[in-house]
Amino acid sequence: MSKKPLIIIAGPTAVGKTDISINLAKKINGEIISADSVQVYKRLDIGSAKISSAEMQGVPHHLIDILEPGDDFNVALFKDLVYEAMDKIYAKGRIPILVGGTGFYIQAVLRNIDFSEGASDPDIRVKWEKYARENGAESIHDKLKEIDPESAEAIPAGNVKRVVRALEFYEVTGTKISVHNEEQAKRESEFDHRFFVLNDDREYLYKRIDMRVDKMMEAGLVDEVKRLYDEGISRDAVSMQSLGYRQIYDYLYGDYELDEAVYQIKLQTRHFAKRQITWFKREKDVIWVDKSLFARDNARVLEFMMKNINY
Repeated sequence: MSKKPLIIIAGPTAVGKTDISINLAKKINGEIISADSVQVYKRLDIGSAKISSAEMQGVPHHLIDILEPGDDFNVALFKDLVYEAMDKIYAKGRIPILVGGTGFYIQAVLRNIDFSEGASDPDIRVKWEKYARENGAESIHDKLKEIDPESAEAIPAGNVKRVVRALEFYEVTGTKISVHNEEQAKRESEFDHRFFVLNDDREYLYKRIDMRVDKMMEAGLVDEVKRLYDEGISRDAVSMQSLGYRQIYDYLYGDYELDEAVYQIKLQTRHFAKRQITWFKREKDVIWVDKSLFARDNARVLEFMMKNINY
């Protein structure tokens, strides 16, 4: 049986995936599936740089605005939702284009990673959740560094839920979750895929990140987070662990002055972009697209990508 087509457009935050993905979708009769773990939430618009209806230019987008801010979201749920969206897209004779910067989420879809076998123990999970509450995110992250430095590098300290999961997995199985994930990542893909990773000069990318954060602040990020706070969205909610939201929540709780919160958003976003690039360098069968080599001309970038697509 022939493999179904799948286009992936990945890369670090602020590299410019949105415009290219929309123009590619128009050319190949595609529909876009968001691989962004924040845009999935309703009312998290400014901090997630969520695409507007006008910016979609009539191209259907999936997995945007489908969860409430208090809902949990994880990679297993993401994979199930993506596969559902793909079935609908294929049924229309169109091509899915998976777009985003969350490398593990993309890998889960591409390799059909099995999450059902992941061992769990509620008592162990509760123990580590209690430890995190009493000692803080950095402290429990240090615990993970001791037993699984690879996972600690991949999981930000602020994402306590994933840190707890990694510690739980290790304690239950005796195996590092990074080793388990690496084994899963070796699975062959079920798709006839083209995996494009956009990149750019690091200093240029960092300037783009700083500009994006400044624009978010001007657009009303603080007010957006205040509204979520007033809704009763917990500081510990999965959605509030996201870059931008976490730091503004810290500001609202008095942990930071606003200037320091903005500085931390920029700093942590740069670190995140660096980790994203490191992740994609480990992926196989990737087509790297350095935008600086195309004079950052999206038409030229698109032309290059089309030469690598022969569906």
